Amino acid sequence: MKKLYRSTTDRKIGGVCAGIAKYLNMDVTVVRLIAVLLAVFGTGGIWAYIICMLVIPEEPPADAYQNTNYEDVGEQR
Repeated sequence: MKKLYRSTTDRKIGGVCAGIAKYLNMDVTVVRLIAVLLAVFGTGGIWAYIICMLVIPEEPPADAYQNTNYEDVGEQR
């Protein structure tokens, strides 16, 4: 299942547009252009971006779930 996250690597302001582009499988430039047009032609775009920046969580680090450094934790026989 896909989850919507704000990008931590491809961000200009808050990573919202890059996260939405990744979620929708779109080019991030198109999403940013739409966001700018919404911001220019009405204040609703600015408020939507701010709300998304507050509500959408940041993506977890790429190596958060790939830790393969397993060690015995003192198993005694």
